[in-house]
Parts: sequence; C-alpha cells; structure tokens
Amino acid sequence: MNIVVGGAQWGDEGKGKLIDILSKDTDITARYQGGNNAGHTVVVGEKQYVFHLIPSAILRKSKMCVIGNGVVIDPKALLAEVKILKNQGVSITPKRLKIAGNAHVILPYHRILDGLRESKRKNKIGTTGRGIGPCYADKVNRCGIRMIDLLNPRILKAKLEDNLREKNDVFRKVYDQKNFPFGNIYQEYLNYGRQLKPYICDTAIFLNNAIEKKKTVLFEGAQGAFLDIDFGTYPYVTSSNSIAGGVCAGTGVAPTHIHKMISAVKAYTTRVGEGPFPTEFSTQLKDDIRIKGKEFGATTGRPRRCGWFDSVLVKYAAMINGTTEIAIMKLDVLDDLKKIKVCTAYRYKGKIIKDFPLDLEVLRNVKPIYKTLDGWQTPISGIREYRNLPKNAKLYINYLEKLIGRKIKYVSIGSKRSEIIIR
Repeated sequence: MNIVVGGAQWGDEGKGKLIDILSKDTDITARYQGGNNAGHTVVVGEKQYVFHLIPSAILRKSKMCVIGNGVVIDPKALLAEVKILKNQGVSITPKRLKIAGNAHVILPYHRILDGLRESKRKNKIGTTGRGIGPCYADKVNRCGIRMIDLLNPRILKAKLEDNLREKNDVFRKVYDQKNFPFGNIYQEYLNYGRQLKPYICDTAIFLNNAIEKKKTVLFEGAQGAFLDIDFGTYPYVTSSNSIAGGVCAGTGVAPTHIHKMISAVKAYTTRVGEGPFPTEFSTQLKDDIRIKGKEFGATTGRPRRCGWFDSVLVKYAAMINGTTEIAIMKLDVLDDLKKIKVCTAYRYKGKIIKDFPLDLEVLRNVKPIYKTLDGWQTPISGIREYRNLPKNAKLYINYLEKLIGRKIKYVSIGSKRSEIIIR
C-alpha cells in the first residue's frame, strides 16, 4: 500500500514523527514538494534529529529515501544536512538516498531576492528567506537550473550566464544591489554537482520500477494544506502544492498508485508568519501552550502562533486531500487545561459560515463559534492503549472525528517515537 502523509493545518503538525513511525512498514519514503523551508523533528530515545530536505525515514537503516522533482533544492543546505546527520551516526549513501535530476536548484540570488522582495512589501508574507518562492518562479518562467544541470558544465554555464544577465539588472536597477559574479557561483555549483552526482538520477523511473516490483512508498509532504499555493490562505502560503494532489506532479507517480492519505493535525492549531488565524489564542494562553508544546519553528526558530482546534479548516483540508485517516498530534500539550474549545463554524456579519471562505477579508473578520469541552487534567504521555486514555480525552477525540467526518487512527501523546497510540 502506497501512502501519502500531509498536514491539514498550517504546517508543523508533527508529520516528521508520523512519517518516521509509518516508514517502519514501507520500503521507500519520497518527499514531493517544498524545500529547506520545511522542518521535521524526530526524537528517538534521548536524541533529537531535525530534517529539512531529507525524509526522516533515513533514520531507519534498511529504508530508501527519495527527494522528488517537486522539491526545490539548495545544494549547500542539503550537504550541510547530510554532514550533520552523518555526525549523528545516520548512514547516508547513494544506495539509501536518491535525488531527482529534474528537481530545481536554489541559487544565491534566489535567497537574496526573497529577502529583498519581503522588505519592499507593505503586507509581509512571512517568508523564511530561503529562496523557495523565487526558485519556483524561475521554474515556471522556464529559466530554472536543475540538479542534472550541475553535472554538465556547458549547460550550467549557458543557463547561469543568461540568468545573471537578467538578475543583475534587477538587483542593480530595482534594489540598488551589487552584481552577482558569474565565476564564483559557477565554480561553487559545479563543486556541489560533483559531490551530489552519485545521488542524482531519474527518480520517477526509480519509484515506478520499485512500485512494479511491489515495493511500498510513503509520500512525504512539507508544510500543510493551508499553505498550499492554490488552496491555502493566499498570499500567505508557500510556493508549491502541499496537498496530496502535489504527489503526482512532484514525483512522477500516477494517482492510480496511491492507496491511502493520512492527514496530520495538532490537537490545537498553530501557524508561523503572517496571515489570518481565526482561532488564535489570547496572549497568556498562547505563551503557555507555546512553551509546553515547544512551538518554535524547526527551520527558523520563530515562535509559532497558537490557537484552538479549527474543525472548519480541517474538514476542508480532509476534502481536498481525500483524507482516509487522521493522526492527531501533541494531544498531551492540552493535559493541564480545565476547558478546551473547538471551533465548529464561523460567524460573519450575522451569518453562520460552515465552509472555509476563500475571501481573505471574510477570513480575517470571521468570529469563531466554539463548543467548550471539559479537559482531562492528567498526564497522558505514558499511556499506550486507547482504552486507557482519560474519558474526557476520548470524548475530545470522538468529537473531532464527528466534526471532521474521518477516523482518527493515530494519537500522539509526546515527542518521542514510542509515545504514540494506534487505534
């Protein structure tokens, strides 16, 4: 069975831990979109591992990992990640990691342009500044440089010269910045190509051949449904399709080969950066949950905004993803709360809204309609059987199931690999 794991909120839902657990029973894990703006954290025993580009399944020694063509790759960041993981004792070899030759490359001018564009905007997007958006823009504008180009000096030279001719004009005339020198970038990226050559291949062929041989694939998404370029809270979104529909374009695997979609959600809601957030907490509760849930971005370190669970949001995400099962993460963070609220609908100008609104002005001004439930006020991280959860914790899970219309199969009750309940 080939499975997609994606987020059903604004990212940071705990997908890294879920993927780490599910990868135990699959042969290959393939990342299908995003870049090193993602951050997945996995805790094994007392050791913590942070992933940005490499799927977290690399922790399992017998498993294969793939970085698909839908991902944009910063080679410098990738090599740094490989080095850090190797220093932590993780084996990363060309037999265990494959990189799509047609994945697009983030270059220095993408990172600088990302920051400059954000600085010019009155309405900030909250970009990570990693160059993700400008790289995807070059891909669509048909002037992008791909991983395979780093292996061909003539192609890289021609493309880079063309791009710098245009980019340097923009940097000088629009942003009053210095030119990027061709020679430095050319040599730097040729060197990256030499180091990464053993890993680069046609991953669409690799994945489809594996599927034909009855190997199982776990497709890993980054960010979340409401950061999707089409269905998210535009323009406060990422630059790729983070929903399950992005799998096929991002890996070259047809939809007929996908059998299950698991959506990860937090037991509450968070988002990083700017954009509407109807169920955001008051300052004091936000601080308390942020500290207990360690709600700081794995990529940027930025504090995450926190709020109550929004069923309007998650129900819409379940629909557009074709979600078959839900994994609810960080349930233990709510242990101390006497009362827990769940958003069941929105109110706008006297009208009740049960469907997620596309209009940004409406979303900014809706008032959540809440159902208040009793908390369980006892630690749950040591529990391993669903039947042993406190009554009110089970009532909370059952209520969310009813609102979303999907089964909650996985319940995470701590950050460690072992702290999970499978129903």
